[in-house]
Formats: sequence, C-alpha cells, structure tokens
Amino acid sequence: MTDAPRPPLPPFTEETARTKVRAAEDAWNGRDPARIALAYTADSVWRNRSEFFQGRAAIEAFLTRKWIRELDYRLIKELWTCSGNRIAVRFAYEWRDDQGHWFRSYGNENWEFDERGLMRRRLASINDLPIKPEERKFHWPAPGPRPADHPGLGDLGL
Repeated sequence: MTDAPRPPLPPFTEETARTKVRAAEDAWNGRDPARIALAYTADSVWRNRSEFFQGRAAIEAFLTRKWIRELDYRLIKELWTCSGNRIAVRFAYEWRDDQGHWFRSYGNENWEFDERGLMRRRLASINDLPIKPEERKFHWPAPGPRPADHPGLGDLGL
C-alpha cells in the first residue's frame, strides 16, 4: 500500500513551506497521535530531545506519552528556512504538569520529506523554561488549532 501524498510537496518554496509548517502546528495542537503519525513515512526516523526512535508505531506511542505528561499543551511553529525537500522550524509550546506547574518549551526542528510530502526525518532540540501562570502567552481553546488572529512567535517577542 502506498501512502497518499500530503501536499504541499517538495521542492518547497517559502510559501509552500509556511503552509506545511502551519499544517504541522495545527495537527499537533489537535493532539491526535494516530492522525499525526500518518504525516510521517512508515519508517520515519526521529530524534526528540534524548530519545531516538523509528516508525509510525513509535511516533504514536511517543506522542501518547507526551500528552499524558504535558497537559494543556499549546504550540506555535514558525518557518526558519527551507531548501528542496528540507524545512527548518523554530517553535515554542506551553504546557503544565500534573502538579500545576507551567512551562514554556523552546526548540528547533529539522525536517526532511519524501517525494509524497511525508516526513521521513525529524530532528528536534528542545529546552524547557518554568513559567508562572501569569507569564503564559498562548491563549486559545485546547485541543485545537491556534486561531488565525492569535499572534505568532515573532509577534510575541519569542
């Protein structure tokens, strides 16, 4: 079985890369691990912080664990650059733990896509910053996509 194409397809322009980044942000904000895993190749390779794994089942398991731990998760991604079949993004997300402590996690991701627009490699570096509830900047109903009128990272000074 061949996976259906996931437009936009490489090679990416700045405009198509921005579309791809926003689609990824919206999907992650929906917090549906099974749906998200379909955007990756069956053998997709990931590095997330200190975890290394491969394949859709591992991606789905990782995301399930992530959102059990990271409650009230809200993410904003921003295109950094693109070339050919690669996209680099920066991102920040806010979440709280089960004790009610809030964090803002900052990071960078390098993405590589196959010809069908499925991500075959995701390399993420992430740092967590404890924040006070009143320091939160990401305010929209969750789970769900960031509203079109909600500021992005640059507008928020992040």
